[in-house]
Amino acid sequence: MILTIGNLKGGVGKTTLAVNLAIAFAQMKRDVLLIDAEGTALAFTDLRTNAQGEPGYTAVALHGATIRTQARQLAFKYSDIVIDIGGEDATGSLRAALTVTDMVLMPVQPRSFDLWRTEQTVELVNEAREINEDLRAAAVLNEADFQGRDNQETLDALNAIPGLEVAPFVVGRRKAFPNAAASGLSVLEWADPKAADELRQLIVFITDTNVYTNDTGALSYGNR
Repeated sequence: MILTIGNLKGGVGKTTLAVNLAIAFAQMKRDVLLIDAEGTALAFTDLRTNAQGEPGYTAVALHGATIRTQARQLAFKYSDIVIDIGGEDATGSLRAALTVTDMVLMPVQPRSFDLWRTEQTVELVNEAREINEDLRAAAVLNEADFQGRDNQETLDALNAIPGLEVAPFVVGRRKAFPNAAASGLSVLEWADPKAADELRQLIVFITDTNVYTNDTGALSYGNR
């Protein structure tokens, strides 16, 4: 699978989800390539390598049309490719990624400006579907509030966007995500079961496969 974590809106937690998903897929004994189109994911990978000895996945930096050509060439070598991309200056790179990705996941915070940029991202998705007909596009409410009306209002607005799936759960604004990242870890390797459970829910949503923690503490998939 080629999975793009992308949104034209910056600061919505794309890299945090991308590196956590790359580690999770690697825990499933899959060969994972993480493509960094921003720079932050590589910095995390260096931190993780220094802390753990090796990250468990391969990471490279690619930009623009190179993402399309290299992802096509490398798709046969890796079980999964995770592309971390987005932000104000990433339109060209995102367009390239959308032509080859199987799924684009858009993290969205419960803020009105995030919704506006997400709608613009969906416009790029619709353009890409002229070439990549089976492109799956989904949004997940990320860094969600623990109270108030903003979450539901944002979910309602996302569900009103044609051609966009919306995750039936939210990923909360939990300290475990930045704290784990600062140590080069995934939340699956951090002592916060609620954050780990939210990540597992996201993996199930993306892969449509049952995911569970095996006897060694690592992730597995399929039927228990």
